[in-house]
Amino acid sequence: MKRMKIFAVALITLMLFAVVLFSPAPAPARAAAQDFDAATVFKTKCAMCHGQKAEKKFDATKTDDVLASTVLKGKDDVTPKMPGYEAKGVTPEQAAALVAHMKSLKQ
Repeated sequence: MKRMKIFAVALITLMLFAVVLFSPAPAPARAAAQDFDAATVFKTKCAMCHGQKAEKKFDATKTDDVLASTVLKGKDDVTPKMPGYEAKGVTPEQAAALVAHMKSLKQ
């Protein structure tokens, strides 16, 4: 009888281990970055100040790093002030995607 209990516990433990091992992992944060649509975000959040073609208050000659940092941190010395979007959940990768989209609109 004791061997049956040990066998049952071992079998259940093995099954639980298999479920954990073969279950799909939770989607990483990269999935959120992949779902990020820079064009849509630009139209809803940026175009009202920067224009539909990023023709206003956007210096495409600045480096991508400087522009992405501005998206993330904001800019207080302009009117209206550029809000920082890092606190609103925008990642550096998403900021870079927005910058690339804005630069593509200027071509």
